[in-house]
Amino acid sequence: MLKVFITGASSGIGWALAEYYARQGAQLGLAARRAEPLQRLSARWPGQVRCYPLDVTDAASLRAAGADFIAARGVPDIVIANAGVSVGTLSECAADLEVIRRIMDVNFFGMAATFSPFIGGMRQAGCGRLVGIASVAGIRGLPGAEAYSASKAAVISYLESLRVELRNAGVQVLTICPGYIRTPMTAANPFPMPFLMPADEAARRFARAIERGGSYTVIPWQMGLVTKVLRLLPNALYDRLFAAAPRKPRQAP
Repeated sequence: MLKVFITGASSGIGWALAEYYARQGAQLGLAARRAEPLQRLSARWPGQVRCYPLDVTDAASLRAAGADFIAARGVPDIVIANAGVSVGTLSECAADLEVIRRIMDVNFFGMAATFSPFIGGMRQAGCGRLVGIASVAGIRGLPGAEAYSASKAAVISYLESLRVELRNAGVQVLTICPGYIRTPMTAANPFPMPFLMPADEAARRFARAIERGGSYTVIPWQMGLVTKVLRLLPNALYDRLFAAAPRKPRQAP
């Protein structure tokens, strides 16, 4: 029986992934800050869900959750570090500095804290998959989103390092870079979002990518083509094209 641990499971992609794997009969460990949505998932899938209301920046709580899940269900087959926050930030605004710190803590440190309790058991078993949800925003920096772009760039590099580190241990590491997914996180975006995808469809595509066992994928594939072009643009041309791009609103994450 498949065992899956997912963070950020109270809404959006995390919720959709939980629903997807629950329908497959998986045993789930679901973590998020909000307890009530986790309890609703547990009620929908009785006997399949263990709930962990926590903040992914709290490494001790994640370690306790990991120990509980392993004791109850065993070492998970898949760990999906999905928790993340995204708001507009401007480094010139002193009030945004704490927001920048929070975004980095959740998106980057929270991913490392999510994987940490499980790597030892996966090494010992010689199998398992660690899946990190990055973003196309980590491929080139977006104006007005310094913290979010930086956090996702850090995640992409971190996952690459981890993948190489665990290569000979039998533990697979997959980086998923989504484009725009219809979630509460993107609902505040005041601009057109090309290739916008419903969360349940994104979850199905994520799961297929995880099952294939690759190392890096951009979803949807159309956004993958866009990112390849963006990587090749000289800085001067990229700056000219994106200087006037619309910004995500600033707010507390």
